[in-house]
Amino acid sequence: MNKNIFQLPRNLVFFIMFVMLTGQAVARQENPFTGDNPWPDIRKERITKVLPEAMKTAGVDAWIVVCRENNNDPIAHHIGGENAGGTAVFLFYIKDEKFGSIVFSPAGEATALADLHIHDQVLPIPRGHSAISAAAEYAKSRPFTKIAVNSSSENEMADGLSYTQRKNMEEAFGSEAAKFVSSNELLYEWLSIKLPSEVDIMKKAAQLTSDWQYEAYSQVRPGKSTDADIAKFLKNKIAEYGFKDGWAADQNPNVNSGPDRGHSHATDKIIMPGDVIQIDFGIRVYDMWVTDIQRFAYVLRPGEVVAPDSVQQYWENSKQGSRIALSAMRPGVTGYDVDKAQRDFMKKKGSEYVMWSTGHPVGYVAHDVGPSLGGAQLIDSKPRAESFKKLKPGMVFAFDGFFAWKLPDGREKTMSVEEMAVVTADGASYLIDPQEELILIKDAIKQ
Repeated sequence: MNKNIFQLPRNLVFFIMFVMLTGQAVARQENPFTGDNPWPDIRKERITKVLPEAMKTAGVDAWIVVCRENNNDPIAHHIGGENAGGTAVFLFYIKDEKFGSIVFSPAGEATALADLHIHDQVLPIPRGHSAISAAAEYAKSRPFTKIAVNSSSENEMADGLSYTQRKNMEEAFGSEAAKFVSSNELLYEWLSIKLPSEVDIMKKAAQLTSDWQYEAYSQVRPGKSTDADIAKFLKNKIAEYGFKDGWAADQNPNVNSGPDRGHSHATDKIIMPGDVIQIDFGIRVYDMWVTDIQRFAYVLRPGEVVAPDSVQQYWENSKQGSRIALSAMRPGVTGYDVDKAQRDFMKKKGSEYVMWSTGHPVGYVAHDVGPSLGGAQLIDSKPRAESFKKLKPGMVFAFDGFFAWKLPDGREKTMSVEEMAVVTADGASYLIDPQEELILIKDAIKQ
């Protein structure tokens, strides 16, 4: 038996041993995401516990979100407005340290919205009347000083207010529209922090994401299998379990056994001995939380039992870069600090230039709201403001350990072992055990 099988997670070792000994498949891995969707309860907790603190940090005492059918605000699902038909206005406020919420909803939808028990009040607006006007009259009667609205040039999640909606809001509020400020900072503070229950869900999802990649590698037959075959295997896993893609379906997973292709789709390139294979893969569970994990493998050439020293060193450098990035992640440091810690190591080890940021927030989308673990790679331009945002407990990141080198034809290949981690009170911890060893695939061309 190939000794390198023991480099796989224990559950997959048992799976492969069983198949090798019996020639039969075993029952599929247990799905941890059956039963009721926990999002309704988690959403309510996020609104009542996390949102007030986000509003205080952002320095606003009111927040207005306008929801509607077909072209809804991207934040609608987070506040209970995902089923809006006619225009509905959601108003959150803080008065005398008390947090509250009120919804001005079309009458035909108000009953169902009230049944969700998310908001303090749901006021039915009769047909032919404007929810925006009703919300404006209510807000103007209150001593609000700063009213956040979803217009932003920095964050698409805070930019859901259309031009005509903004115009209607300004007309309805009149001179009080001078109190409008962007919800950019508010949404940054609210969405970037994940509850412990959400982190637990993402841990389970990350484990599946990683396990399936190991299983996909066990299917590879050099000289026959293609990058697209691996992608198809993982696509079938998503369908079998009833999940969704972690990002754009055409590029998930990105499987690449050749030179770097960046964010891309898997091609029909045949996997050959000597190839370093990258799988970049993510799943969406409960239609809410996503993962982003990469696993790397090397295809042994005839006569090889381990990877060549050069490839093994590339792997060790990449892995060490990941560990350095993790050790730099703690409350109070900036995303730039984390990126620079790894860049300094890459420079010391002689890595080629890598354009990508070390990491990014992940949670509700693959590239979520929060600090960017990047900026130190930029030479001729200024880093984004998100690079200088400070890390806080509860933030979850997907981040890479980088090492890039030149291939014989002059093109580049990058190892970017990607893990997920959560920031804790005094540092950061991986969501799941990281990849410790380069996966080795036996040459099977002559078999």
